[in-house]
Amino acid sequence: MALKPPRVGVFGGAFDPPHDAHVSLVKAALAQLGLARLHILPTGDAWHKARGLSAGHHRLEMARLAFEGLPGAVVDDRELRRAGPTYTLDTLRELRGEQPAAELVLILGADQASSLPRWHGWQDILAMAVVAVAQRPGAGAFDPLALPGAPPGARFETLAITPMDVSATEIRAKAALGQDLSRLVPPAVARYIDQHHLYRTT
Repeated sequence: MALKPPRVGVFGGAFDPPHDAHVSLVKAALAQLGLARLHILPTGDAWHKARGLSAGHHRLEMARLAFEGLPGAVVDDRELRRAGPTYTLDTLRELRGEQPAAELVLILGADQASSLPRWHGWQDILAMAVVAVAQRPGAGAFDPLALPGAPPGARFETLAITPMDVSATEIRAKAALGQDLSRLVPPAVARYIDQHHLYRTT
């Protein structure tokens, strides 16, 4: 019997900051998707973000504090090191070159999955990776049939997560006011935000 190829997960985001819902999603992905490892990628120059992001070294360190204790999770800084706009397609191509035998699994929220046709090279992404779709609070159920132009054989899976109504926007607002973040982010991340006075306006 032929061995199944190892599954390698890809989960990117601003992580500005990483919060408890991110950690919950990563734990669910590691438990449900049969991943050999999960690359967690703080984005570099996010072409789709209207606001400026916090400095990359802060977001990278917070991601390490939030995720590196999880077996199988690897915080990957390649998108921060890459010059120019950050595109998921480039990351998938790099991982494919490094691990040609692996099955790549791109983890997205339902809202992100629905917006895939606006992504750079989205059809190539769907040809290269399985897309595991997690539901977010308030998001409608994702329907792959709602993606006209998706390549034949595009593969989707569902990642069941416990809804957590936590947002980075809310956390930044609370941090700006010096409010307690202990129920929103991992303790080490809360300490890092406080020590480095992140998101403060004064």
